[in-house]
Amino acid sequence: MAQQERAIRTRQVLLLAAASVFDEVGYDAASISEILSRSKMTKGALYFHFASKEALALGVIDAQTADLELPETGSKLQDLVCLTQSIARRLQTDVLLRAGVRLTVEERTLNLLGASQASPYAKWIEICGGLLTESKANGELLGHVQPAAVAELVVASFTGIQLVSQVYSRREDLAERLSAFWRYLLPGIAVPGVLPHLTTDPPAAG
Repeated sequence: MAQQERAIRTRQVLLLAAASVFDEVGYDAASISEILSRSKMTKGALYFHFASKEALALGVIDAQTADLELPETGSKLQDLVCLTQSIARRLQTDVLLRAGVRLTVEERTLNLLGASQASPYAKWIEICGGLLTESKANGELLGHVQPAAVAELVVASFTGIQLVSQVYSRREDLAERLSAFWRYLLPGIAVPGVLPHLTTDPPAAG
């Protein structure tokens, strides 16, 4: 059992070291030697867990949705808004998430992964779609709204918004940009009686 726990810790250390390098320089410029230096692990330990730099990148990308805790506000539509704001906050401090997001928008990485593996987007769309499907079942969405289509719109919009925020402010204004996005989107998808009960403001730090 202790050996298994050490293996889990070793894998996590390697992922965090790889994430820090990918976050700083991207996939192409990242080197195995730098990842080993930051992890303070041996080459044997790295290749026991990850066969290549591509495998490391896949591990970092997959970690985006690992241990994800969905908000529970009593409204699935509000939960979705809060989820995007929570991810925005985590992008400020969580290098594993930040590196995963960077890798998913690098053309080189997506080409390496192939179309069938370009699925971090699919995972996020599935999560958002699930919340929207429940929201519609609860009577929060207008009749014409298709949860799957809105989920794709939310994920695509978040991707673009965080990229613009990164360029302008290193994501310091990401929460405000997301609030603006939701203020314009919600009237087009939510039933009028629900709108007054929704907030697009970022959650208070704490």
